[in-house]
Amino acid sequence: MMNLHLSQTFWITLILVLSIWTSVGVQAEEEECPSMADAGSLQQTQLIQRLTHVCRYDRLERPFEYDSDGKRLPIVVKTRIYVYFLQNLNSDLLQFKMHALLQLRFQDKRLAYKAFNRSDNILGQKHLSERLWLPHIFFANERESSILGTDEKDVLTSLSPEGNVIISTRMQASLYCWMNFQKFPFDQQFCSTVLESWMYNTSDLILEWEPHTPISFDPEMRLTEYNMAQFWHNTTIVESDGDNLRHGAFAGNYSSLSFTVNLKREIGFYLLDYYLPSMMIVAISWVSFWLQADASPPRIMLGTSTMLSFITLSSSQSKNLPKVSYIKVSEVWFLGCTFFIFGSLVEFAFVNTIWRRKENIELKKVNSKYIIKSTLTPRPARRQIGGSLSNESRARSCSSLDNIVSSTESVRNGNGTVNQGFNNYLTVHPNLPIIRTECAEADTVSICSARTNNDHIVDVDKDKKDSPPTFTTMTPQEIAMWIDRRSRFLFPAMFLAFNALYWTFVYVL
Repeated sequence: MMNLHLSQTFWITLILVLSIWTSVGVQAEEEECPSMADAGSLQQTQLIQRLTHVCRYDRLERPFEYDSDGKRLPIVVKTRIYVYFLQNLNSDLLQFKMHALLQLRFQDKRLAYKAFNRSDNILGQKHLSERLWLPHIFFANERESSILGTDEKDVLTSLSPEGNVIISTRMQASLYCWMNFQKFPFDQQFCSTVLESWMYNTSDLILEWEPHTPISFDPEMRLTEYNMAQFWHNTTIVESDGDNLRHGAFAGNYSSLSFTVNLKREIGFYLLDYYLPSMMIVAISWVSFWLQADASPPRIMLGTSTMLSFITLSSSQSKNLPKVSYIKVSEVWFLGCTFFIFGSLVEFAFVNTIWRRKENIELKKVNSKYIIKSTLTPRPARRQIGGSLSNESRARSCSSLDNIVSSTESVRNGNGTVNQGFNNYLTVHPNLPIIRTECAEADTVSICSARTNNDHIVDVDKDKKDSPPTFTTMTPQEIAMWIDRRSRFLFPAMFLAFNALYWTFVYVL
């Protein structure tokens, strides 16, 4: 009897253990894959937990869709960008900063719950997006990027009953922008924002812009130095291979989206703070033309101070620009103004050198050609060139006095011979007219005339009587003042011509 009782106890215990084990296994199975039978009455958090349970949803696997032939199709991600703020370009670092809302939209049919008689959208923040599969999109031309605010606050996730997922992220990014400063400060820059798929190539994921208003800007957005003329968007394919590690170690073709803004620089600041002051500085350097040529201290101080002031002004405008090898439009203006300021200094050195000369300068004509030529290459005086000819002419022209004296002495002696004893001095007979000789210099010949005591002029050389003098003598001081007077009009006229050419060139550009 005791053995029978032990046998019955054993079997009863075994049956209880098996029943308990079976019930626990069923409950565990129900916990591993919760039922969706009562999905219509569940809360949104409970519904999301059951939809994204590991038995139904794998967040590491992208959504899939097949065509009629059973081929797996790539997922299409629609993209939209709303720009809150666009900072002025940083010309030195070749970058700009943007605050924007990036919105990605795609369909994941694994998350559809319309069949459970629910029509409300599920909204959540970062904790909801962490349970879903998300496309990995990055800015290809970024220097740095981050999510604005806290992660919980600035990531919005929306799930519709059809399984449409919308991920909205407020973010800031510093983006690289290649700039061309050849036309600075009349330049315009084209800066792009490029988005690319990081993990999935075109066989798995395709990026597309939203069909309606893919790019939009805050109507209150303002730029201080630039004016946004226009913008456009584009869709391209980027090729990655073993040599181009743009997408890590993954080779293939990757989908890419980009939008470009055309920013034109506002020139009002540069007109008021650079061009007008530089014109005034150049005009101030011309004040030295009204100072006397030997006033060295004020003219030197005026020239050097205007030169240093202009260099300081130009340096303040270009200090924020990168060191480029090509010539900018602003540098053409800098070189032109420097030329005129330096020219005023050279003009002072030139007239001051002429002012300190001691000898007069003989000019054939009083005009710019002969004055500049005579001051640069002064010739010896005409008296030195024609000295010997003049002396010979005087001796030959005035020899008639000797003949007159000899004839007078011959008459007094009463014979026709010349008395050699009186040839050493001149005896004037009271009855003879007194003859005075006057000589006037010409180019190479001396012209002499005889004047009697009755003021009757006897021309020795009648052919040279009416010839006017062909040379004019000017003192160095007169020449220096003449050059200063011409400079007062020449420099402004040349500067106006330079302005006309410069602004015409800018307008054509």
